[in-house]
Amino acid sequence: MKIPAFLSRLSTRVGAAVVAASLGVSAAPAAHAEGQLRIAEQFGIVYLLLNVARDQQLIEKHGKTAGVDIAVEWRKLSGGSAVNDALLSGSIDIAGAGVGPLLTIWDRTHGRQNVKGVASLGNFPYYLVSNNPNVKTIADFTDKDRIAVPAVGVSVQSRVLQLASAKLWGKEQYNKLDAISLAVPHPDAAAAIISGGTEITGHFGNPPFQEQELAGNPNARIVLNSYEVLGGPSSATVLFATEKFRKENPKTYKAFQDALAEAAAFITAKPEEAADIYLRVTGAKIDRDFLIKIIKNPEIQFKVAPQNTYALAEFMHEVGAIKNKPASWRDYFFDDALTAQGS
Repeated sequence: MKIPAFLSRLSTRVGAAVVAASLGVSAAPAAHAEGQLRIAEQFGIVYLLLNVARDQQLIEKHGKTAGVDIAVEWRKLSGGSAVNDALLSGSIDIAGAGVGPLLTIWDRTHGRQNVKGVASLGNFPYYLVSNNPNVKTIADFTDKDRIAVPAVGVSVQSRVLQLASAKLWGKEQYNKLDAISLAVPHPDAAAAIISGGTEITGHFGNPPFQEQELAGNPNARIVLNSYEVLGGPSSATVLFATEKFRKENPKTYKAFQDALAEAAAFITAKPEEAADIYLRVTGAKIDRDFLIKIIKNPEIQFKVAPQNTYALAEFMHEVGAIKNKPASWRDYFFDDALTAQGS
């Protein structure tokens, strides 16, 4: 079978990302003054708060209110592993990734860099979509199938799949489906599901890619919904930083949080304008009306306080994925007014 061009490009792009991350280790300064903010984001509508903050220059606006001119740098990465590496290397200040990667890096840096959550990017249902007619549940996947996720065994999609596997087969087999999982960026995975004919028959994605798959391939169906696995609406993607950055840059940190809160209010009040911003900032090729429908989905909530994250934390500790058991969600989020009503 001929491998599609978008898949053959993956090795080149992954290699480039590794080189970039390694360069970041040597190039990153030990510390910097107030007014510099380097943010890593990934793919999808789950990063819409950041898209709006960027387009409307909300971080710069709130920085000026606090008397600080903030220079913001935006970096696009794929997968929680790459994002975590960038944060630990000092090449970014704010990391955007799933709750799974947050818990992994919180555990890894506990008592040292003390990485914790800064804010949620909202509540979004994540769908595991398959184009294999024989796959109705995760129990139907075979060794011939391949499931695309952002980062195998690390991304929130992979962790939710592990939790679902543990519920089905028992905790000792929680990582059973890791063996047929592949790390693929969402845009490429969605293209594979829509076109068919590749080894990828499943994709645990996020909006808008999952909706595009369902609309673009008549064989595509939802096999798993993250809300069902986690017991209700939950914050799947979050932002996090080191304790050092928060402590040494209080004005920049606060301006960033205030910008997020304003962005969330903006999207809720003006979903059509938010859709235009997403198209403008990301350059995504998606129908505007289709995008607005996704943003207006009542299952999606644009909010900055985390919700229903602890179930995944408990599970990850139970299976040994993290060594330190958090007493509550407050252990892996900073104690800020912005997130005080979280869970």
